[in-house]
Amino acid sequence: MPRTGSPRGRKWVASLLGSLALLAGCASHQDEPGTDIAVPDTDYRVEHSLPFSPDDWPQTLYGDLYLPDTPGARPVVLMVHGGGWERRSRADMTWIAETLAGHGFAVFNIDYRFAPDYTFPAQLHDLQVARAWINRHAGQYRLDPDSVSGFGFSSGAHLVALLALVASSDSPLNAPHGGPDTRLKAVVVGGLPSDLAAFGSGKLLRQFLGGRLQAIPDTYRQASPITHIGAGAPPFFLFHGAMDTLVPFSQAEKFRDALDAHRIDNELFKMHLRGHVTSFLTAGDAVDAAIRFLARQERRQQEGGQESGQGRKTNS
Repeated sequence: MPRTGSPRGRKWVASLLGSLALLAGCASHQDEPGTDIAVPDTDYRVEHSLPFSPDDWPQTLYGDLYLPDTPGARPVVLMVHGGGWERRSRADMTWIAETLAGHGFAVFNIDYRFAPDYTFPAQLHDLQVARAWINRHAGQYRLDPDSVSGFGFSSGAHLVALLALVASSDSPLNAPHGGPDTRLKAVVVGGLPSDLAAFGSGKLLRQFLGGRLQAIPDTYRQASPITHIGAGAPPFFLFHGAMDTLVPFSQAEKFRDALDAHRIDNELFKMHLRGHVTSFLTAGDAVDAAIRFLARQERRQQEGGQESGQGRKTNS
């Protein structure tokens, strides 16, 4: 790679940034409501590295809490990073957390335990106790425990979707750390692996789930968010790269079809000409659209009802 300090390097960087900018504007937003919604611009502060796991947890887990400078109880977004269930950290999601906090949302950006040292459902349990932490500390940080949404990318999208759908069902995965108190009001997921059996028995899945599909098919099914979609599921906003070869776009389409079958409100932000990593690196427009989606869910809650699903449009 050329050095960025040289003329050749600066030209390379400018070309890269130009290409990313072109990609960022190339998307279609399906089922976006016809009416827009304003979101505030707010200052915020951050409480770094707050431990949220119980004292007897196998590993101490931490999160960064972003607190916007707004009056009253703050709506919250539980944020979960990607990394194939085995690597990366909450630092990857910092720019998205900052964007959300700058528009009036408190954000709890968390870590979780990694495979292969910890296998499913350990990571789901981590999210469940993080959600419970928000409930317990709502008064201390002026958080609204009845207005908690989720945001995740890739394996983080898988975990936050699973958290939301399990909590909205009677799944045995609610025991012992989940249940109605861990529900999410809305969910934003990018690059979502929704049906794990469709991926076969790759290394990441074997490490995460503890074996091959042929040996533990029920585990693959129970670990798949699409398995748990039901009438009680919350609204979903999906963004996904149309050229994603790691998590094919069909995973988002299949998940959306299942949501539609249960008449669950959803939006799909299709990012053309992008794969898995580039859909995250150029997710600015998707994040902006997701913030408007979350703001609409806030307004619906305040109005005490649901907006009609009619009159939607697709923007290209």
